[in-house]
Amino acid sequence: MPNHPRLRISLLLALATAFPAVTAHAPASVASLEDIRKAFDAVPCDDDARLAAVQALFEQAGAPAETIRTEAYADVANLVVVKPGTSAEKIVIGAHYDKTAQGCGAVDNWSGQVAMTQLYRTLRDVPLRKTLVFVAFGREEQGLVGSRAMTKAIGKDQRADYCAMINIDSLGLGPPQVADNMSSKKLAQFTGALAKEMEIPFAHASIGRADSDSSAFVAKKIPAVTIHGLNDDWREILHRGHDQPAKVNPGSVYQGYRLALGMVVRLDQAHCDAYRQ
Repeated sequence: MPNHPRLRISLLLALATAFPAVTAHAPASVASLEDIRKAFDAVPCDDDARLAAVQALFEQAGAPAETIRTEAYADVANLVVVKPGTSAEKIVIGAHYDKTAQGCGAVDNWSGQVAMTQLYRTLRDVPLRKTLVFVAFGREEQGLVGSRAMTKAIGKDQRADYCAMINIDSLGLGPPQVADNMSSKKLAQFTGALAKEMEIPFAHASIGRADSDSSAFVAKKIPAVTIHGLNDDWREILHRGHDQPAKVNPGSVYQGYRLALGMVVRLDQAHCDAYRQ
């Protein structure tokens, strides 16, 4: 297929409407199941190595060095990559890079980093109206420190430009789900309807009293949703020594990537206020 931007956006729109299976014959920018699988060959188990490893993932996804920046706050560092659109309106795509002391954090949340950087690779050369802000958040496990620092820095006069935030946290155990207690109601409903249209297995689920980085955006009245891929065994894996690469089902991560890709394409076409409460 010719490597032309208009044809690429046509492919993505087709993905979000007709949803054909992505095969080895698809353009190289569209992730395959094998791409997802390979990204778990080397998962950094040392928390101090994670930020540099995420930067390497973005570089492998084709992000020019000058577009990758570390936003350092008083007590946390976020890694940010911006893909400019033709407007100032923004969609934030986020995933935390830190982990707890136990395990390798392959599910929680290397899976989010893999899905997010594959989204960047797919969309990096596609002309979109909205600006995409990819953020690897730090210290989520210690109280959403990175996402709260970012949202605190967004002035009230700037919030109208933030149309939506898609948070990817802990794919890899089961089909994609929305964490309803961490998500804006309208955006959660949109995600469920889109998954049904895309014929992706999907469910709504509230995860106890847990929080994720979407909550920091919801608190600032920016529409946000958390996509996860947990199953009934997640309590035995997350934040435990069992959170290892062998526990990750690449198909689950791939489904989450596809759903998030469809969301970005649809949200880019929607009015910025479409999902505000």
